[in-house]
Amino acid sequence: MSPVIPVHPQTRADMVRACIHYRDGHKVADLELDAISDVLAVDDGSFVWVGLYEPDEELLHKLQEEFSLHPLAVEDALKAHQRPKIEPYGDALFIVMHTAQASANCDIGVGETHVFFGPRYLITVRHGASLPYAAARERAEQNPELFRLGPGYGLYAVLDCAVDNYFPIVEQYRQELETIEADIFDQHFKRDTIRRLYDLKRDLTTLRLAVSPLNDVLAQLTRFYPHLVRDELQVYFRDVQDHVARVAEATDTMREMLTAAMSVNLSLVAAEQGEVVKRLAGWAALLAVPTLVASWYGMNFDVMPETKARFGYPILVGGLVIAVLVLYRVLKKARWL
Repeated sequence: MSPVIPVHPQTRADMVRACIHYRDGHKVADLELDAISDVLAVDDGSFVWVGLYEPDEELLHKLQEEFSLHPLAVEDALKAHQRPKIEPYGDALFIVMHTAQASANCDIGVGETHVFFGPRYLITVRHGASLPYAAARERAEQNPELFRLGPGYGLYAVLDCAVDNYFPIVEQYRQELETIEADIFDQHFKRDTIRRLYDLKRDLTTLRLAVSPLNDVLAQLTRFYPHLVRDELQVYFRDVQDHVARVAEATDTMREMLTAAMSVNLSLVAAEQGEVVKRLAGWAALLAVPTLVASWYGMNFDVMPETKARFGYPILVGGLVIAVLVLYRVLKKARWL
């Protein structure tokens, strides 16, 4: 995947994209970070959703104090470059997933989203190329009946948003593959085609490695953590799991097609080279006949056939022409010329 260079935030306001207090599925107010612990101290069933982008160490340590986050999870969220996973810390979960983003110039960037998920909070930490989760929050707010069940529905909206972002990228790869296939069967060999095939297969492998672990993450969410993911939300997480399976299947199919395309391209190149060799061999055979005769007459013999016969030289030339024409017809019929 070609890198999409993210713009790193410079201030805390740039790092904190959202800090919102929710109760009964409705937004109560935007919060300051210092007020989070006060809100969580009141056991009224409300929860807090915080969205961060490229946070620094000071900001993460601040959130660690406010939410009582596990230090190992905070360390992972700070360093990034983690494998997709789900890890329990007490009654909360730490989830890592890889994200992808397509830019306007058709470059694909990869990033990470780290999620702290507890009974009364949802924290998303984005690193690298990733679309913001404002659309996921809006979607959750538009469904208060489900959002009132807690931050679990917010987690579903985040996961679904991240997975849905893969579909345009898969479609972009499919169009690229169709273009490359047209180049493969072009009459003129293009050396760049092999490089494009290799680059596309590498990108698809990267995408597959990003998507496939999400299936296990979602399976664990719905199976082992009923205190965080309510029964009413199970069907929604299974829907995300279905989307993950569709992306994985599409990626695997295109990888298989790419392998076949590379084999076909190499076979066509070898066949084209064989045709060239056949043509060269055919022309060499045509030149071999007069060359052989000329080599005989190039030797110093006293008695030469054409020197004594009146029509010896014209007969010899005519015989050579007939022999070459017959050989040309034979090679042409055999498609060597």
